[in-house]
Amino acid sequence: MRDSLQKRTLCLLLAGCLLFTAVVTACGASGSAPTITVSAASDLTFAFQELGKRFEEETGTKVVFNFGSTGQLAQQVENGAPVDLFAAADQSYVDDLIRKGKLIAETKALYARGFLTLWRRQESDLRLERLEDLTQPGVKRIAIANPDHAPYGIAAREAMQATGVWDAVRPKLVYGENIRQALQFAETGNVDVAIVALSLSIQSKGAWVRVPESLHRPLDQALAVIKGSKREREARAFASFVTSAERREIMRRYGFVPPGESPQ
Repeated sequence: MRDSLQKRTLCLLLAGCLLFTAVVTACGASGSAPTITVSAASDLTFAFQELGKRFEEETGTKVVFNFGSTGQLAQQVENGAPVDLFAAADQSYVDDLIRKGKLIAETKALYARGFLTLWRRQESDLRLERLEDLTQPGVKRIAIANPDHAPYGIAAREAMQATGVWDAVRPKLVYGENIRQALQFAETGNVDVAIVALSLSIQSKGAWVRVPESLHRPLDQALAVIKGSKREREARAFASFVTSAERREIMRRYGFVPPGESPQ
């Protein structure tokens, strides 16, 4: 069974690399405007889409995003996916790829700190104000990102362990491949509640409360340019664009705290 799972994972990684190649080839054939491919953590979906649009308007360089679980994206980068920039939800993944010679060390930069929320649908009758409320009988299923490869899933597990509810709620857990899928499970009613990223909760129509960040290790997020990128200059420019003081308001608006600032 373990061998089967490993083969399936390898196939998924190879499929991801082939998809990247197809996207990059198609973009290169569509016109002369430069295009960069950015693999970014799912919690960045809305913020980076806005940043990418503004970057294209200002520079003429188009940004194609591949959003997913940080751990899975890191594996794709390690296996040679044609990506120009990697933006992780936990800087440890960037550090690991730098050690393996896959990223340009000098381009590493912290761009934000992320936060967790406890999310439910607006019409839900459940009263959920803290993690301890997950043990109530009315909560049958709980979605989190898979802690095997998703930083927000790891943080959710740490928070539940810190509050002493992990063992009690573990049988109720449903794992999303990434934090956005975990939210989708709750939005569609397939689970009663989800522990997800603040950046996604802000854009949703649900009800949510912040999970105290003291319950888990900080979600300090970093990016870096891929070593060997054919669009290194443009990738560096986008990295600088994201981390510039002028764009910090965009990150704040999506629930992130820029480096050097204190959480509200």
